Amino acid sequence: MDPRSKTPPTSITEVTLDVLEDTLSFYIRTMNIAVSRDLDDKLEGLDVAKGTGKITTLLLVDSHPGIRPSIIAQLILRDRSATGRLMEQMEDHGLITRRQSSTDSRVQELYITKKGAALAARIRPLVTEQSRDFFKFISAEEQQQLMDILKRAYRRIVGLP
Repeated sequence: MDPRSKTPPTSITEVTLDVLEDTLSFYIRTMNIAVSRDLDDKLEGLDVAKGTGKITTLLLVDSHPGIRPSIIAQLILRDRSATGRLMEQMEDHGLITRRQSSTDSRVQELYITKKGAALAARIRPLVTEQSRDFFKFISAEEQQQLMDILKRAYRRIVGLP
């Protein structure tokens, strides 16, 4: 049977998703877009809005003074050059500073600035609230199940036990 429509659809209710209907990766990608848009709306005007990796980087540097960019890159699944651009951008906004390691001159360490620490404190509750509000249509029990599955997948992907 030919899965193609005989007439062009005039609304989304007339569209089937073809093989994507049963493809987990399709739903994960579209949820990522939707969550990112919603989060950007909630963080409008803040130095961490629009883009990926900024919030995670800010919170990791704030929580782990001296963390290496290579560790952040591994955790946010970014390559070295993309991570370098992200660090440069955050440094330009006065959120973090880079210093040479006192134990290995080839290694950079990242530190939060006062401005960065204030922003991290400000966004923590916003990020938590946005996640709670965005997914309020899913029961708490189902959210926990989904969180457990996604955490397990994330840990495997980034190489954590």
